[in-house]
Amino acid sequence: MGTDKDTQTRIFKDGTTKKAYLIRKCTFEDLELVKEVNEKELPEDYPFFFYKSILDNYPESFLVAYPKEDSSKIIGYVMWRIERTPSKNSLRLVNKGHLVSIAVSQEYRRLGIASALLSSSMPEIKSHSISEYVLEVRVSNYGAISLYEGFNFKTEGIKKKYYRDGENAYFMVLKIEHD
Repeated sequence: MGTDKDTQTRIFKDGTTKKAYLIRKCTFEDLELVKEVNEKELPEDYPFFFYKSILDNYPESFLVAYPKEDSSKIIGYVMWRIERTPSKNSLRLVNKGHLVSIAVSQEYRRLGIASALLSSSMPEIKSHSISEYVLEVRVSNYGAISLYEGFNFKTEGIKKKYYRDGENAYFMVLKIEHD
């Protein structure tokens, strides 16, 4: 379905440096560039088919950021998936929006790109009737922890040796207020 919403791009501008960047939905053609950002900026690497699977199943919440002047350069991305898990309070299954990965290229950090990616993608994944947003973050990643706390995520526990290198992860949750 070719609606404007499918291709709509939002312009963001950092107030101090006046660098403009745009955010839009990821496309198949972006996946290699997303993979490059991931491999350069994060210790966790995923195979190409993993990105493709997320794009195929949750395209509305798989977003990329790029400089306004160069749409062929990906400088950041965010991707979510839905996990169906048992509720803590009952036997019923609930949908949770799981932040799979978010990364911004080193030279573009501190411009608000990660915040813009989160604030643009969270409403999209929420449309899947989720009860909460969840994520794991390295206990040593203070910048990311601060970012998530700014979105009101709360630490609900520690996953011991969660990462391949043995580092622990905080399990963070943002419960959704239903009307």
